[in-house]
Amino acid sequence: MLRIGSYTLPNPVALAPMAGVTDLPFRRLCAEHGAGLVVSEMVNADPSLRQTRKTLLRSRHDGEAEPRSVQIVGNDPETMAEAARYNVAQGAQIIDINMGCPAKKVCRKAAGSALLADEELVARILSTVVDAVDVPVTLKIRTGTAPGQRNGVAIAQIAEQAGISALAVHGRTRACAFKGEVEYDTIADIVAATHFPVFANGDIDSPQKARQVREHTGAAGIMIGRGAQGRPWLCGQIAAYLENGRLLPEPSLDARFEVINRHLAELHEFYGDFMGVRIARKHMGWYLQHLPVAGDWRKQFNALGTPMEQRRLTDHIFNSLNNKEIAA
Repeated sequence: MLRIGSYTLPNPVALAPMAGVTDLPFRRLCAEHGAGLVVSEMVNADPSLRQTRKTLLRSRHDGEAEPRSVQIVGNDPETMAEAARYNVAQGAQIIDINMGCPAKKVCRKAAGSALLADEELVARILSTVVDAVDVPVTLKIRTGTAPGQRNGVAIAQIAEQAGISALAVHGRTRACAFKGEVEYDTIADIVAATHFPVFANGDIDSPQKARQVREHTGAAGIMIGRGAQGRPWLCGQIAAYLENGRLLPEPSLDARFEVINRHLAELHEFYGDFMGVRIARKHMGWYLQHLPVAGDWRKQFNALGTPMEQRRLTDHIFNSLNNKEIAA
């Protein structure tokens, strides 16, 4: 079993932290469908932002499965340490440090994957945060800042020496963002050079791909990011396949729409009608990508402005697909 500090995970499949995606409603769905660990959206370490609506929503954990993992982002060791202490006081049981985000607005502030260029600063941030809290501290990184500047192995060794409990590696550099082939060989090198649990991450979108990546890299765990969008059950499918080779079937149409309807309702409740409707649009778009739909349902859904209208169109889509199944 995979352990992070004192916590033993039910399985080695984690949901990656994704800003704008892994909010509390989505994390709860993925955990209930079999994810062994779910990680929050990144929370800015800047104390002046703690009471903003965005940070308050990202810091909520009500009804969330344990261990509760909160990702923090920043570039100053003491500020990061204080953010870790604050989030532990708010209920975090694992602190995850973001050194993997390639977004320009994050890297412009010398945070996220931009930190990989400064190994000395990386070491200071990690050791300061580890010393600041009594809970496990984990780290998410990329393989380097650019194809010619891959230092993932060195960063991983720094992390292990600093007392980091587990590492997640997205197998691309900061410059590559989400383009090009994933460097599973680099992840394998990191696994071979360290002794703590490593999660392999990047372009894993099926149980079969997960097993292939795990066998190739020797990683202790698998982390799923974009592959779970519109498929909150994917982590559970992967966990079952890794455990015993059992390939769980795709959810039935009824089961999918039960998940979709619940997800939309929780988004409307969590964010309120105005923001909930807008955030529901992207999730519905991802769900529709995995359904045998024709026409412009996504365009119609995106034009709707109230929760009631979204629920009605969702029911209409379901009934249309259900009638097609019956006719077939």
